[in-house]
Amino acid sequence: MKFYTQNGGKRPIRLSKQTRQFAYESLERKYGLDTLKTNSISLDNNENYSAFSALEKYDIAILKIAEEAPIRVCEGEKISGAATLGFAIKHAVPATYNGTPVCSSISHLTVDFETVLKEGVNSIKIKAEEAYEKYRTTEKEAFSKSCLNCIRAFEIWHRRYLDALRDLSEYKANYENLTHVPFEPAKSFYEAVQSLWFTFAFIRLCGNWPGIGRIDYLLGDYLKKDLENGTLSLNEAREILAHFFIKGCEWVNGQFIGSGDAQHYQNIVLAGIDENGIEVTNEVTYLVLDILEELGISDFPTTVRLNKNTDEKLLRRVAEVMRFGGGMLAIYNEDLIIEALVKDGYSEREARKFANDGCWEVQIPGKTFFAYYPFDALQLLQKKTLSCYAEGVDFPDFEALYSAYTSDLHAQVEEFRVKQSVKFVTDGTHNGTWIWKPQPPCTVISLFERDCIEKGLSYSEGGPVYNLISPHIGGLSDVVNSLYAIKKLVYEEKRLTLPELLRILKHNWEGEEALRQFALNRYVYYGNDNDEVDAIASRLLSDFADACASLRGRSGYAFPGGVSTFGRQLEWSSTRLAAPHGRRMGEVLAANASPTPGTDREGATAIIRSYCKADLSKLATGAALDLKLLPSSVAGEDGIQALVALMRGFVSLGGFFMQPDVVDAALLREAQAHPENYQTLSVRVSGWNARFVTLNKEWQDMVIEQNEH
Repeated sequence: MKFYTQNGGKRPIRLSKQTRQFAYESLERKYGLDTLKTNSISLDNNENYSAFSALEKYDIAILKIAEEAPIRVCEGEKISGAATLGFAIKHAVPATYNGTPVCSSISHLTVDFETVLKEGVNSIKIKAEEAYEKYRTTEKEAFSKSCLNCIRAFEIWHRRYLDALRDLSEYKANYENLTHVPFEPAKSFYEAVQSLWFTFAFIRLCGNWPGIGRIDYLLGDYLKKDLENGTLSLNEAREILAHFFIKGCEWVNGQFIGSGDAQHYQNIVLAGIDENGIEVTNEVTYLVLDILEELGISDFPTTVRLNKNTDEKLLRRVAEVMRFGGGMLAIYNEDLIIEALVKDGYSEREARKFANDGCWEVQIPGKTFFAYYPFDALQLLQKKTLSCYAEGVDFPDFEALYSAYTSDLHAQVEEFRVKQSVKFVTDGTHNGTWIWKPQPPCTVISLFERDCIEKGLSYSEGGPVYNLISPHIGGLSDVVNSLYAIKKLVYEEKRLTLPELLRILKHNWEGEEALRQFALNRYVYYGNDNDEVDAIASRLLSDFADACASLRGRSGYAFPGGVSTFGRQLEWSSTRLAAPHGRRMGEVLAANASPTPGTDREGATAIIRSYCKADLSKLATGAALDLKLLPSSVAGEDGIQALVALMRGFVSLGGFFMQPDVVDAALLREAQAHPENYQTLSVRVSGWNARFVTLNKEWQDMVIEQNEH
């Protein structure tokens, strides 16, 4: 059994042979391929189905899924429950009518698992019953009834697992745990892990992709109590928790070639302080790191919350796991993020609870509706401000050009607000309350988001405590470098006029190779700790954040800004023109808040310094920095110390979110040529990890190119 690494190191062995075999088989697609055998539940035989309302159709679908989805009990599993319908992997409610899924599903959120663990699903059922009585004969009755219907479906699915396990003596512990959880509060670590998994599995079975959130915060007290009273040993706890991670590989199938098969937004967050300012880090934190280090499971991308007081022990342990590669560990600077959330209007106590949306964008778990809308900042410059390099476009100086661009930036953000307001909410309010427009049903998610049941409003219709739509600026370094190149070539060095430069760009640098090479190589661009170009990046991000903040109070949503591409630089490349910083038409350029490929020449610390010069506390959703590291740079004790120093520097300089990955481009080329030998090899793509062989060639080439630089 070989669990691949990027650095060629030997992974430690702590888990039992049986657990490691379970992990190996799961990663080698055993259960994912089994899931594809039953894609969906058919509703074709349901009489008068087409006459039902959308919400009634949804309830029928969820009930049929609960009644008919295959029950899977994996050999030797220590926790039970499985999302066994293939269409759920495709982000749809896996029930069809005339061959078509009846409803879309929900992702980019982390649900309220804390209430499930501490109070049980029955506490949610009581709230739903009370809400139904409150809203009977009102316009909210249908949603309240749907809540009860979906809880009933959950009960049916739960009962089917009890029936399947009852007479299997080797699964006695699984059965006994499920007689209690998730409907009653968990009383032990084992029950808590089972409760968390079973609820997560049901939500996924219904087609949704939720994040897990702060797993050590959720489970830590249970384990501490069990260790103190001798109920459980640390090794036993590690085995149980490992099965949670292994079960999370149940959708690995290798069949969906494109942007990777591991991006189901089931992210985990570790460490950091709780709402009272007390450090969360506990035994579960280290068990998670043990499991990731040993098995290399990438399906739960994990981000560690660091602060200026983070213990050296944790930093070192993170570095030890991180250097195996696979992009499984990322870093939050919680000092900066809490500051950003407080600036955005959250109380400090609430801000301290942050996790993410199942990807990396920051939100308060179990309380937040979230959507993001990215745009290409480079195309905005090219096609709007510079009018696709039309004849006659000119500006008297750089400030005039920059002012025109930021005006277009404000207009772009305002356009997002108008579009989303039309989609989600009516213009105006009723007695101070925004009137939400009907959306596709999502009751299963709404059960696990606070305030939805009490308000009688679904997750997508204003139910959660917080409702966010985040404009995301993409191609940041590309537009910054373009502006900087224009500033130098045209306005400072006066090598040519702006109309002359634009004419050259319109013709893709044809006949101007010497000038292109000059622009490409003469200037020191973003990512090299050059104050002059970094000042443009800082200013642009500040102006963008201000544009987003100006939308507050103008609809039922907040509009915090963020920085991301999530791989869209691939699709954007075909519609981009040649860029002033020496780039030709159609090149695949920068990812997230990272440097344009090939321009970062001064190493990782310079990249971080450039990124951290901006006031990232103005971007409450976040700004993702990708950092590619060679295996040789993190080898041995010196490598560990280098990673620890890198993380401490990131926090002290005011970073937001960093995705380091240790990658050997030569190994990736070998995997590209011989995928059969590298089925479990994982790489960080953007806000997710993917097994490299499930990326198509275009994505693979992009990842290789990023890492070769």
